[in-house]
Amino acid sequence: MARNLEGKVAVVTGAGRGIGRGIAELMAAEGASVVVNDLGCAVDGAGNEAQAADEAVDAIRRAGGRAVASYDSVADFAAAERIVQTAVREFGRLDVLVNVAGILRDRMVFNMTEEEWDAVVRVHMKGTFATTRFASIAWRQARQGGRLINFTSGSGLFGAPGQPNYAAAKMGIIGLTYSLAQGLSRYGVTANAIAPGAATRLTATVPEDKRVMREERPSDEDLRRSPDNIAPVALYLASARSDWLTGRVISSSGFEVGLYANPEIIRQLSAPEPWEYERLAAAMEGSFKPAANGLPRSVFSSQIRS
Repeated sequence: MARNLEGKVAVVTGAGRGIGRGIAELMAAEGASVVVNDLGCAVDGAGNEAQAADEAVDAIRRAGGRAVASYDSVADFAAAERIVQTAVREFGRLDVLVNVAGILRDRMVFNMTEEEWDAVVRVHMKGTFATTRFASIAWRQARQGGRLINFTSGSGLFGAPGQPNYAAAKMGIIGLTYSLAQGLSRYGVTANAIAPGAATRLTATVPEDKRVMREERPSDEDLRRSPDNIAPVALYLASARSDWLTGRVISSSGFEVGLYANPEIIRQLSAPEPWEYERLAAAMEGSFKPAANGLPRSVFSSQIRS
C-alpha cells in the first residue's frame, strides 16, 4: 500500500516533544524524510539541549524512517534559514513545513513585562514568518508546490485572559496564513492553520491539565487529550489530497476535527453622507444588536463591568 508522503521532505519545528513529535513520527511513517527541529528549551523558552530532537530522531530511525535533527531557534532569522537549508542539504528538497514551535510567558496584561510580550511574539509570530520566508524561496524556485501548516490556538480564537501575548501571536498567525495562502498559491503552495486541543507541556502549566499529564495508565480522557491526535490532521494537510484546501483554520481536539469559518461581515450599514453620532448609534443598535444577540453567546458578554 502506497504511503501518503512517499518521497516527500518535511520540516517540523518544535518536534522534540508533544504535538510536533507526533506529527514528525507519523509523517516519517508515511514515507517522508523529516528534519526534526527543536531547540530543547523549557516551556518559557529558557535553556537549550539536544536531547529532545535526538530522541525523536532516534525513534523515527528505529521505526525504519529517515530523519535528521536540527537544534536551531526559529526566532533567529539566520537560524531559520539553516533549518530550511538542512532539509535541502540532507534530502535534496522541501515539500512540507509544519510550524509548531512555541513558548509561554503567561501573565495578566497589567502585570506583563515588555520582555514577556516580546519573547512569546518573537517565537510564535517571528518564528513562523522566518521559517516560512526561507521555505517560500525554496518553493518558488522549485515550482513543485508545497504544503505550509501553521499552528494557531483557541487561546487567541476565544481570548484567554492570562495569555495576551500568546493570544495575539496566535491570532496574528491566522492573518499570516491567510496572506500566505494567497501569495503562494501561484507556486502550488497551500497554507492552512491548525487550532489544537491536547495535553502538552504548555497546557500542563494550567493547573487542571497537570493531572492528565501525570497519569501512569491511560484513561479515555488521556486518549482524547493525547497530542498524537493532532498528527493525522497535519498528515492530511501535508498530503496531495489536500490540494483543494487553503487559507483555512482547522480545529483538532480529541477525536473531533472542525472547520472554522473565515471572518465575514454579517450586517452592514451604509449612508450617503458621513455618519452623525446619534443616527449611527441608533442604526447600530437597530441592526447590529439583534444580529449579535442571535449569534452564539459571546464568552465575554457576562464579564463586562461598567
